[in-house]
Amino acid sequence: MSRIAMLGTGLIGSFYTECLHSHRGRDRVRVVYSRSADRVRDFAKKWDIPRFTTDMQQAIDDDETDAVIVALPNHLHEQAVTAAAKAGKAVLCTKPLGRTAEEALRMMEVVERSGVFHGYLEDLVYTPKTLKSLKAVHDGSVGKILWVRSRETHGGPHSDWFWNKELAGGGAIVDLGCHCIEIARNFIGKDIRPVEVMCWGDTQVHPIETEDHAIGLVRYESGAIGQFEVSWAFRGGMDLRDEIVGTEGTIWLNHWLRTGMEMYTATGASGYVAEKAESSEGWLFPVGDESGALGYLEMFSDMFNAIENNRLPMETFYDGYVVNAIIDSAYQSIKSKRWELVHLPIWRGRENVESVKSFRAFDDQHLLVKEEKMPNGQTKLILRHKETGDITERIRN
Repeated sequence: MSRIAMLGTGLIGSFYTECLHSHRGRDRVRVVYSRSADRVRDFAKKWDIPRFTTDMQQAIDDDETDAVIVALPNHLHEQAVTAAAKAGKAVLCTKPLGRTAEEALRMMEVVERSGVFHGYLEDLVYTPKTLKSLKAVHDGSVGKILWVRSRETHGGPHSDWFWNKELAGGGAIVDLGCHCIEIARNFIGKDIRPVEVMCWGDTQVHPIETEDHAIGLVRYESGAIGQFEVSWAFRGGMDLRDEIVGTEGTIWLNHWLRTGMEMYTATGASGYVAEKAESSEGWLFPVGDESGALGYLEMFSDMFNAIENNRLPMETFYDGYVVNAIIDSAYQSIKSKRWELVHLPIWRGRENVESVKSFRAFDDQHLLVKEEKMPNGQTKLILRHKETGDITERIRN
């Protein structure tokens, strides 16, 4: 059982606390911190938390605090993580780990020097659909991964600090792209080095300093491509989708819209519908268990089981650091309008990974390009001559 200090009472702090109290049960928030006295008081009452404070250090140093969850705005992550590490407390930090790779690296180094448990709270790699798909990939069901496309779009974040470039560290890329990048890393292989990034981003709708739309490509040493698509101006709710393409198969995932529950109401639904839902009338797409669908349940189970069993969780601060390095390169690419290298002074994965290019030999002289079943039951073979490169086809009964 872990006794938790929850730092933050915003949307993410609420999601985390609801998940912990409703599902995990034995792990409880015992003290909560917020900069707002009114909000922290209301939050503690709502979730039956015995102590609350507007002093971050007091929450961390609380005698009953075993683990600290950082659910604060991005610019406060380093301060909170450093304080928790110095206090010798396990620390779990929400995404993104830092505003930049430099900031993330400092956080990673302070927890590793202190020897405290650390987990990166990247919930979307823990969704039930993602975990099942990852198992299929690891079992070889789709072959070598060639391309992963991850999309997260909605009408924009709820809190004002997200829209401030200095506080957040960026716009839709740092807010949403961090999810998409880590999803792709998990499918491609977190031990495969990201090499370079090409990214477009722009402010198309909102009067802000940073991007509200972006599309990026991340090339990995294996030759695989991770693609992220993010927007703060998408209409119609929140769209979370992933596509995984391998040499032997394909996986399509739709996590939020079109999840199997659709409802029409002419009078309007009472109360909350789903995160980022724009309307409570017309066609609605409610989510039965948001904490479960977004991966919070499996994420916290992994984190606290890892603490109890003295092992690393699936997502660590090192993963957050790598994601931040990729994001830094994305922002550089937007400015330069060219591919930008990913700078990772600390790399803990494989070196010189074999390319995903794979050619199957057909006979001594030919490589098999494609095998296709015809309507008449015959098989068409597209072949390439090893020496001349000529492409020919053969029909096989």
